[in-house]
Amino acid sequence: MAPRTVTPINKNWQFKQEKANDSSYLPVAQFPTNVHLDLLHHKKIPDPYIGKNELEVQWIGETVWVYKTTFSSPKVGGGAKAVLAFDGLDTYATVELNGDKILETENMFVPERVDVTKNLKEDSDNELRITFDAAYLRGWQLVEEHPDHKYVVWNGDGSRLPVRKAQYHWGWDWGPAMLTCGPWRPINLEVYESFIADLYTESEVEKSLKKADVVVHATVEGKASKVRFDVSLDGKKVASETTHVKDKDATTTFHIQDPALWYPIRYGKQPLYSIKATLLHDDEETDSISKRIGLRKLELVERELDGQPGTSFFFQVNNIPIFCGGSNWIPADNFIPRISNERYRDWVKLAADGNQFMLRVWGGGIYEEDVFYDACDEFGILVWQDFMFACGNYPAWPDLLKSIDREARANIKRLRHHPSIVLWAGNNEDYQLRESENLTYDFDDHDPESWLKTDFPARYIYEKLLPDACKDLHSNAVYHIASPWGGKVTTDPTIGDIHQWNVWHGSQQKYQDFDKLVGRFVSEFGMEGFPNIKTIDKFLPKGKNDPERFAASSTIDFHNKADGQLRRLGLYMAENFRFTVDPLEDHIYYSQLLQAEALASAYRLWKRQWQGPKKEYCSGVLVWQTNDCWPVTSWSICDYYLRPKHSYFTIKREMAPVTIGMTRREHKHPKNKYTRVDIETKVQVEIWGSNLNLDDLTVDCVVKAWDVETGKETYSQTVASDLILQSNRSTEIKTLDVPVEKPNADLEAKTVVAAYFYQDGKQIARYVNWPEPLKYLHFQKPKELKAELSEGAKFVEVSAEVPIKGLVLQSEDDGVKFDDNLVDIVPGEIVKIGVTGAKKDTALNTHMQRVRFSSPDAYEKFKVLFADTRRHLVTLPGFLHLTWWEHPDDRSWYNECSFWTSRGALYDWHKNTYHKYCKEWAANGAIMEDIITNFELVGTRLLRVCPVCNHTQDKKYNLAEEQAVLHEQCPQCRFHFPVLEETPSSFAVFKDVTGISMEEGAPTKVDGSKVDKRQSYGDKEPSACPM
Repeated sequence: MAPRTVTPINKNWQFKQEKANDSSYLPVAQFPTNVHLDLLHHKKIPDPYIGKNELEVQWIGETVWVYKTTFSSPKVGGGAKAVLAFDGLDTYATVELNGDKILETENMFVPERVDVTKNLKEDSDNELRITFDAAYLRGWQLVEEHPDHKYVVWNGDGSRLPVRKAQYHWGWDWGPAMLTCGPWRPINLEVYESFIADLYTESEVEKSLKKADVVVHATVEGKASKVRFDVSLDGKKVASETTHVKDKDATTTFHIQDPALWYPIRYGKQPLYSIKATLLHDDEETDSISKRIGLRKLELVERELDGQPGTSFFFQVNNIPIFCGGSNWIPADNFIPRISNERYRDWVKLAADGNQFMLRVWGGGIYEEDVFYDACDEFGILVWQDFMFACGNYPAWPDLLKSIDREARANIKRLRHHPSIVLWAGNNEDYQLRESENLTYDFDDHDPESWLKTDFPARYIYEKLLPDACKDLHSNAVYHIASPWGGKVTTDPTIGDIHQWNVWHGSQQKYQDFDKLVGRFVSEFGMEGFPNIKTIDKFLPKGKNDPERFAASSTIDFHNKADGQLRRLGLYMAENFRFTVDPLEDHIYYSQLLQAEALASAYRLWKRQWQGPKKEYCSGVLVWQTNDCWPVTSWSICDYYLRPKHSYFTIKREMAPVTIGMTRREHKHPKNKYTRVDIETKVQVEIWGSNLNLDDLTVDCVVKAWDVETGKETYSQTVASDLILQSNRSTEIKTLDVPVEKPNADLEAKTVVAAYFYQDGKQIARYVNWPEPLKYLHFQKPKELKAELSEGAKFVEVSAEVPIKGLVLQSEDDGVKFDDNLVDIVPGEIVKIGVTGAKKDTALNTHMQRVRFSSPDAYEKFKVLFADTRRHLVTLPGFLHLTWWEHPDDRSWYNECSFWTSRGALYDWHKNTYHKYCKEWAANGAIMEDIITNFELVGTRLLRVCPVCNHTQDKKYNLAEEQAVLHEQCPQCRFHFPVLEETPSSFAVFKDVTGISMEEGAPTKVDGSKVDKRQSYGDKEPSACPM
């Protein structure tokens, strides 16, 4: 008997519109593929991710497309069978082989196998042709054919509900409407006499964890009589057994003593046993298949709690309760076939590196590719897997139910061997929609057939069809009816999981109130944040030079699909920060600061409720969302290009093995009951610790405080010595008044408090607590901010003499990665941050150009004379900011300020503008000074032009010796540059220069642009300048 052969059908593919003639066929861009990728490859459409091009490609989803190829068939011997295996066709496909219709599909998620033995030509080429109908139009056709159903949706439109296709293709509040089609997964030709149709295992680990029983099944098609099962671990054989095939099934059981158990990340290793089944016929090997499994004992524990109503909802793996901090995963692209295996692994690694334990595969996308789950298995990331239903009232007529049943069973079979998958959930938010739309649901009705007759027939899918499929095919799987779901009301925080959207959506509460919004398992919550500036420049049609490159532009707004997003972002930022919308980089900074503060608050406050056995008041926090499917402003913590937002790092800190937390409480009461005036206020901080390790820790807790305006340390005490942080829970430590120098002087509002854990003299955790809202604080610009590469450019060490909120490190090189970011700096402390991809001379810098004018009139004249030049500035690559300010101590000082993001942009300025105009500007009353500040304080340069002889200096110097260098005379004419000593309120370095005549009669141009008057840089929060 010949062994099975597999021939990929992945070459010679062509595509065209159905109505076009055959001369219109074009080769595909790749295979597997979809029509958008192929059209884009041939430049038949603009890139739909750029600008508003999404609107230009909507016709694609309303068009019929044809794909075809030719291939040669291997010889099919007597008794053999030839099968075409289609792993995925999106969605309504009619398949013809050599002119014969062999298949019609209506479900993107169902693989198909077709016996084509009689259709193949062995002596000439075979033509395979697939016609893809428009899913959007077919959806509306089904809606019209079934008018009695209530087609209610959140996101997209009603035509998506009867179509078994990725629901986000209709558009969502974070993604575009891109109704694509095509052969999106591989197609293979298999020839065999016998083959193994399925290999699966059922494992049971004893409570003692000392023994595991593994039942292995192989489903066999054909004449082969025996199957050999081999078990190996790390390439070493563990066990082997040969058994006979009976009723197309071969089964054996392995008893493994002291098994190598699979653990979630941080709690142990992730060993994966290889299970190989080999099909034998007369001792000849005719087919084989392998899968990797992990042995673990899994439980979803729902039990009564001490001191609070309801029940717990936590996962226990190998007897270890797991606090599931993590995030919600959506498809990583609108065009799935272009996501490489490497990109999938990079995404999962990013989650693992961010201290995440769980990814929830959201129900409006796809059952993910095998490589995604393989990566989760290898990294130890737990997976909450939704079935593909989201935010809708799905119909349930008989043909659709059959398709859904096939879909569920096919994907359970494909994925059930993965140890990372710990839960299957029936849908996303469909029960919330049922409540919102008041659809029929009788809790006392237990007859599934009667559910089909109500206006919420999908109850049959979630409470009958899907759990039956899980029970039949994956008996030890955990099935959860919906997300959120607790039994009755989906918003009940005391049972099951909840989606907590009363920050951002709903009642739009302050994020500082997240502690009041806790649930047993919060599987969704979020806050929006702009993406990286490089990502925005990527989707703007003209990049850095685009006229729409401002925060409120229609193009940037187009790349934010959330309803009311401008009002909500504006509300939350106005409540908390003195934010700006211009320059765009500042606005990005503040939106990401908002997101980071909000999400970190939720993780910190909710993890506080993980308090040990029978006190698992909150056991899971999954932020919405991990990622994006296109470049967009959304709730993601990493943007489309895998660039982490600042929230990624604050979540990473809160999910570290050991953390310390604080919250500030204000207690107000009148001095007596007869008055509302003279209210006494006491401000306290509550301190707690979290230890997610499996061993108790003994630590000292130290608390320090500083005046935010002066940087003076006002308190430093060890508030708890030899404190026991019990394992895998939070521990309450102490409540104390905010330490201030003078009681009753309202100093709490400008006092920064930091708390630390020390173990054997080494700091193992820190947290800095700030008075809120941050907009009320008077931050001071640091004079001694240092950010130096150390230890062979493996670390950056940051320090300053005044408190800094949310300092950001950035590099032009995307290959430079920081282990942490958006860090809080307090005096007397060096924050050490790991960095990869940096070199000793890597520039981690911020650039500031200052042009000083001899009088207000000179500045006004400059604006007129050099209007064209100023307009040129704002179009430079990397240009951030163009403004002017008055010196706070001398109102005759006027300065033009500019910022760059890269040395390249700065050099462009010097080449094209600075040297071209510096002499002319000097003759008209301007003194040029350009300080390039490198965070290492070793690459600093001074560039300046003498106002007398026009000599230009360009030299290295030590920024720490700035005053001495600037006192130096012009080397050519010995002009003495006057220097104003620095004051606490100013970091300017020039004073008025007299005796420079103004040139009269120069031609003038009217500058129509408006320049905002701003405060000096020293009066702004240090964090307001991107670094």
